[in-house]
Amino acid sequence: MKSMLITRSWREQKVMLKQRYSILIDSDFDFKEGQKEGMLEKLSLKLNKTREELRLLFAELQTY
Repeated sequence: MKSMLITRSWREQKVMLKQRYSILIDSDFDFKEGQKEGMLEKLSLKLNKTREELRLLFAELQTY
């Protein structure tokens, strides 16, 4: 995933995603150090989005 400018905290992003996608729960965002890719893959599958679509979604959250 390409690096992007992060202006919102991870907590804010999680709240925004959970509001937008009611199927998401807190445990969908859990990851340990070095396991972020696994969490992103799980989100990608649950939301039925490609990794690129997921990257764009996170980028969009930075614009609010």
